[in-house]
Amino acid sequence: MGELHLDIVADRLAREFNIECNLGRPQVNYREGIIGKTTYREIYKKQFGGKGKYAELEFELSGEPFDNVGLNFENLVGKAVSKDIISATEKGFRSAMQNGVIAGYTVLNAHVRLLDVVTHPVDSDALSFEIAASIAFKEACKNLKIVLLEPIMRLEIISPIEYIGEITSDITRRRGEILNIEGEDVYQVIRAEAPLAELFGYVTILRSLSSGRASVNMEFKRYAVCPDAIAEEVIFKTKGIKVNL
Repeated sequence: MGELHLDIVADRLAREFNIECNLGRPQVNYREGIIGKTTYREIYKKQFGGKGKYAELEFELSGEPFDNVGLNFENLVGKAVSKDIISATEKGFRSAMQNGVIAGYTVLNAHVRLLDVVTHPVDSDALSFEIAASIAFKEACKNLKIVLLEPIMRLEIISPIEYIGEITSDITRRRGEILNIEGEDVYQVIRAEAPLAELFGYVTILRSLSSGRASVNMEFKRYAVCPDAIAEEVIFKTKGIKVNL
């Protein structure tokens, strides 16, 4: 939902149900992305008196294109391994992706090729491999470049021609890119892309720029790599850690 939709819902709650809402600043739904490829082997071994925990696995981890959302998991183990162990291993990777690596945001684009699995006749079970995969994912990511990804929005703005220059300049200041401008008469259509982080409150700003005569339609387009300075700021806010990217 857009900001305007949320404002309408909050207003209805107040008018119809006498429920007052405290609306904070909207949060950007960042993601994390993998760049590069690495091969990693994990040996997970725990002993608790009697039966212990043991899991050993080797895998290749790489990044998919940023528009390939989720985990692409391939089981390439060339020997018989129980389906429970393979499923638990995949679950461990997915769990680690959900928790992120650098800022706690979901990893968007992991490709895991499971190459080898070694089990212990007594100590290996599905849970051991789930834990091992979760640990191994984070460790393998240390050998790769992990980037912060931000949502990019597609904008279509209809405005009287006399406000086009000021509107396009404002989009550029918001790290946006003008794709094209169409129309030759009284009104023109601006098509552009800009980061969501720069667009909170944009409907109100556009009204101000155009004396209330321009309108905008906004929809999610894709994820893109954040500039380093912005990524450092986001990581500091979420983790309390200063990093130099």
